[in-house]
Amino acid sequence: MRRKSIFVMMSIVMIVVLALAGCSLSTNESASSDGKTVIKFMHLWPEGSSKAQYTIVNNIIKQYEKDHPDIKIQTEILGNEQYKDKIKVLSASNELPDVGVTWAAGYLKPFVEGNMLAPLDDKIESDFKDSFVAGTTEAYAVDGKTYGLPLELNITPVYYNKEIFEKYNLEIPETYDQFVEVVKTLVDKGVTPITLGNKDRWTGSMWYMYLADRIGGSEALANAINRSGSFEDPALLKAAEEVKKLVDMGAFVKGFNGLSNDEAKGYFMNEQAAMYLMATWELPNYTTSPDVTQEFKDKVGYFKFPTYEGGKGDINSYVGGPGVGLFVSENSKVKDESKDFVSYLVKEWGKRSVSDAGVIPATVVDTSSTELDQMYIDILNDLGSASNLTLYADVQMSSSVAQVHLDMIQSLFGGQATPKDFVKKQEEALSEEE
Repeated sequence: MRRKSIFVMMSIVMIVVLALAGCSLSTNESASSDGKTVIKFMHLWPEGSSKAQYTIVNNIIKQYEKDHPDIKIQTEILGNEQYKDKIKVLSASNELPDVGVTWAAGYLKPFVEGNMLAPLDDKIESDFKDSFVAGTTEAYAVDGKTYGLPLELNITPVYYNKEIFEKYNLEIPETYDQFVEVVKTLVDKGVTPITLGNKDRWTGSMWYMYLADRIGGSEALANAINRSGSFEDPALLKAAEEVKKLVDMGAFVKGFNGLSNDEAKGYFMNEQAAMYLMATWELPNYTTSPDVTQEFKDKVGYFKFPTYEGGKGDINSYVGGPGVGLFVSENSKVKDESKDFVSYLVKEWGKRSVSDAGVIPATVVDTSSTELDQMYIDILNDLGSASNLTLYADVQMSSSVAQVHLDMIQSLFGGQATPKDFVKKQEEALSEEE
């Protein structure tokens, strides 16, 4: 009986192996028999879970192949986590696809250090002069060379409930002093000024980053992280002190350090909090989502994080960052063709992503030729005039330093760490890595 089972198992294995070999052979034969150059493209938008993005990419590929009849784009499509797992396996054997998806900064760096990705500065120079939103391609740069072309972009405005503001005669604040007055008025009226789910910690980090930017300018925090400066910079200390003042005056929803972002968002969606600082991935909830009432959507507006009196920051400087981008393998046998395809895809994605998927691209969008909700138009126009984009602090840092940063954010907001402790601990963590 056992021998029969073993025979059956071996037969099944052989059938599977032969089937896979057959698939592999048929793919290779079809690729070579028609004499076309094959570009292997691996991405993470399956039709089932990411239909809008899948459709955009699929249509772009069809158009590219039509415009380039000598080229065939061969796709492999996996879900997000499966994609990450397979890319690790492929990189370990130095068999990356010709074109693939990557994230910025810390994720990208090990691939670059392993000499696996091709620099793409030549395509930026020739095909994208002034086309990318300021600060986006820099997130994909290592030692002065750019190894990914960004597709998506998120910035972080302050969303607010217009009805609540009107009820208490509040104006959109343009300066930080005006913002503090708005908070004070709402506290006095018994209204929760700001919802925050700081259990997730990166949420509180964005408040700190904006204050650091507005007080010290866009270089202060970046220099502390890249070690040309210090986390004990007076501007970074001052930003921590301002966070403490907001907490002490009751600016944030009760129990914020124990709330997840999703839980905290509910306070804004249910009109129990007047303001919510969050990235533009929330835009569909206030514009196009069929699951949200139009009555609520009409009540939501947004404003830029205010300027700080005497500070070095610019109101058109944003906290945010690119989502995913595209890479070309350094070892690709069709590197030039792959670069051309990546350039084409990024350009076309920029034309289609907002209207077709509600995704803000990393390239500047001409809103005059697109039918969009007004909030999308306003955000896109703001992006077109962005002076700087500061990548989320924990993404800029190594994983160990990021952990310290996030822990200290929660401790600062929760009152367990003083502003001086906050900057000191992070300076120590950064110094240890030098």
